[in-house]
Amino acid sequence: MADFEMSRATHVAADPATVHALIDDFRQWTRWSPWEGADPDLQRTYGGPEVGVGSTYHWVGNKKAGEGRMEITSSNPTQVVVDLEFVKPFTATNVTTFSLRPSEGGTDVTWTMTGTRNPVMGLMGTLFFDKMIGKDFDKGLAAMKQAAERG
Repeated sequence: MADFEMSRATHVAADPATVHALIDDFRQWTRWSPWEGADPDLQRTYGGPEVGVGSTYHWVGNKKAGEGRMEITSSNPTQVVVDLEFVKPFTATNVTTFSLRPSEGGTDVTWTMTGTRNPVMGLMGTLFFDKMIGKDFDKGLAAMKQAAERG
């Protein structure tokens, strides 16, 4: 088994509270998540509190969107931690962390995913997955930046 970590970062010209609100509420993810457009008929189910710790999001979609579940396990003004479980097209359990650091003129946002890969996914990750997910993170951060800066 191989551990992995994937991170991308950007600067957002908005205060940390504005950025935090986009991450801490799964209903807001439709505004910026790079995977939301993968299936126009995506089925979404939200559970728990509307925001923060205990909030859940379950999705079921086409082959591209797959199926999975997320739960916010920690949330404070500088960080949101999400447990992420993929069911289809493959099974995986990862942790996603969004770190928010106030900086001049806004917020520095870092999006990190960590987890453990089996040997086959370890090889595929090195060759394909890391580049693909990295591009998705960049796309998502750009959309988050745009959503936060628009207000």
